[in-house]
Amino acid sequence: MMSTPDIIDTLAGIKPGSELDAIRAKRVQARDNAQKSYLSLFQPIDAGDFLLLERAAVAAFVTGLHGESPVATFYREKLAASADGARLVEVIEAEIARGKTSGPYGSFPAGPLSIENTAGLIYRVSAASKPALGTRLIAALEHAHLLVFRPRDAASTDMKALLAAGWSNTGIVTFSQLVAFLSFQVRVVSGLRTLAAANA
Repeated sequence: MMSTPDIIDTLAGIKPGSELDAIRAKRVQARDNAQKSYLSLFQPIDAGDFLLLERAAVAAFVTGLHGESPVATFYREKLAASADGARLVEVIEAEIARGKTSGPYGSFPAGPLSIENTAGLIYRVSAASKPALGTRLIAALEHAHLLVFRPRDAASTDMKALLAAGWSNTGIVTFSQLVAFLSFQVRVVSGLRTLAAANA
């Protein structure tokens, strides 16, 4: 059986034997763990109650929020190729445009760090998108936006909103891992592509 090509190498345009390939080869464990994370999140043996379509939609939304990039393009195309995903691409694109902002921002608990409090967009899915997305994805996109731009504002009430929308505790854990992985992946690919451009 053919193994899945390394996703970060693919997205960063790293060719076997290149200088960047040699740099990544020095961190074999980090490289392997990133690939294993991708496979467990996007090619799981059992998707459980976090459907592959939902994973693709959340991935397209989160990477789109980080800005246009090969990573955002990859996940947009992944959503389009997913079963029943093509109908969601335009909806997700509209929600990315609605949710675009800069961060992180939010509030610290009362104390010396309160001086760092920064107000920002509190994103909510548009009424026009709600019928196409459904209850679970509405809650997922709103929570993903919170994790990307206002992580310090995340509270138990936000978890309750996901549970009320039909997410299980296990699904929420996997969902949080997926959002964290995507933010990591966007930054790593961006850094590697910048390095490649500097060495060109």
